Amino acid sequence: MNQITDSTTTVLDPKTTKRLYPEARIIVLDDNFNSFEHVANCLVTIIPGMSEKRSWELAFEVDRESSAEVWRGPLEQAELYHQQLVSKGLTMAPIEKT
Repeated sequence: MNQITDSTTTVLDPKTTKRLYPEARIIVLDDNFNSFEHVANCLVTIIPGMSEKRSWELAFEVDRESSAEVWRGPLEQAELYHQQLVSKGLTMAPIEKT
């Protein structure tokens, strides 16, 4: 009895490297209409793990330095947090891919 076997073999290229998921930075810009309190409240509400103390530090940094990086991580999450901060009226830099 003859059997014909059709098998497929996958060969992985040993030179192929894994790509990391793209990361991004979220930067809040200084403006003349959002208060420290509003910026701090938005950050603590929207950015996971943001402490109240850190949100106030970042609000003061935005005022002092004209901008502050408030979050860094996966691009997809950055897009969500960025959009939420914009919807609260914060002045945002475009998302920066790292």
